[in-house]
Amino acid sequence: MAEVEAELLLRAPESDIQPTLDPMRALMHLLGDPQSTFASVHVAGTNGKTSVTRMVEQLLLTMGLRTGRFTSPHLVSLLERIALDGRPASPDRLVAAWAEVAPLLPLVEERDSRPLTYFELVTALAFVAFADAPVSVAAVEVGLGGVWDATNVVDAPVAVVTPVSLDHQEWLGHDLATIASQKAGIVKPGAFAVLAAQEPAAGEVLLAHAADVGATVAREGVDFGIVDRRVAVGGQLVWLRGMSGIYDEVLLPLHGPHQARNAACALAAVEAFLGGQGLDVDLVREAFLAVTSPGRLEVLRRSPTVLVDAAHNPAGARALAEAVDEAFSFDRLVGVVGVLDDKDALGVLAALEPVLSEVVLTRSSSPRAVPPEELARLAEEVFDADRVHTEPDMASALERAVRAAEEGGDLTGAGVLVTGSVTVAGEARELLRPRA
Repeated sequence: MAEVEAELLLRAPESDIQPTLDPMRALMHLLGDPQSTFASVHVAGTNGKTSVTRMVEQLLLTMGLRTGRFTSPHLVSLLERIALDGRPASPDRLVAAWAEVAPLLPLVEERDSRPLTYFELVTALAFVAFADAPVSVAAVEVGLGGVWDATNVVDAPVAVVTPVSLDHQEWLGHDLATIASQKAGIVKPGAFAVLAAQEPAAGEVLLAHAADVGATVAREGVDFGIVDRRVAVGGQLVWLRGMSGIYDEVLLPLHGPHQARNAACALAAVEAFLGGQGLDVDLVREAFLAVTSPGRLEVLRRSPTVLVDAAHNPAGARALAEAVDEAFSFDRLVGVVGVLDDKDALGVLAALEPVLSEVVLTRSSSPRAVPPEELARLAEEVFDADRVHTEPDMASALERAVRAAEEGGDLTGAGVLVTGSVTVAGEARELLRPRA
């Protein structure tokens, strides 16, 4: 497995979008089109994709179906991205998939005159692993955008688009309408499109595309949504309106209004996958009770409480701040924040400021990480200068944040929130998870 990962890391990074699916289609064809051997639910959007994908998978798994799940990026291990029946694929499984893929790469790359990227190859490994398992249905998360994303070789009968906001503008466009047009590309002719509540500019584009391809549409707030929700120990109790009726008193062990909306989208997607058929409410309760979403407002430690969240854009940071304010009662919350260089760092910091007593700026090991000193200059535009600190790495940042949180004396009201990028969340999780 280490050799496979080393080969993958020689490739162009997954943020390097190539505006063509031809190499990926050619590789799939040479492999016997493994992506056509299973049904799929395809999930795009700016925020919430991973959580929705995991929820869809859990609903299908609880129904007794053999499932695959593909998400990205990973927090710690590549194996997180590819799951079979709810569990990460084994190294042996992915090594076997690589043995099928690798001999075909020269044929594809000579014809296209460019190497396939890291993300294209990881996607290919997932589809081969799903076909070899075999799975009945896969929940597949888009990596970036939609139209040109490597996952878009699937012809999914159900496509989900979570809320669209500004992110990855250098690749997807600088306004909501343009970004939405990229996301809309996963909605195929005759498919069922499940659309989360959208800003008008994005919603109009998504609806127009659905009409152009003859897709059936279900919209959050119109055809499905949240009836009621209440904060509960370890998460929230939700009443969901699906397309086929009400699902009452569903315990969702995730925090925040955004996760309740994600649950509504996932439920509607599975109803659509079943042809509009309703699900047994007890099955829905069982499935959502088992849902996990690592790195999404996840509690890693107590006394003081250490939370980690992969929010990496202003919309995600606003949802995170709202969830923290609703679900926790911190007297003192210290942030550990690191951001990558293609993100709106000022927007992220401004969204987090209302819930943070202090902030420790740091960087992950990613070569794209913004230096802490640069982040500090931005932070001082929204925080008082005495609330802003810097540390060179994650370990020292966590140590300083925990000390600062403990200064109040009452550990039950103290907390640390680690966020700003997936890599920051992953490194914090790797440092603290053994003690969780």
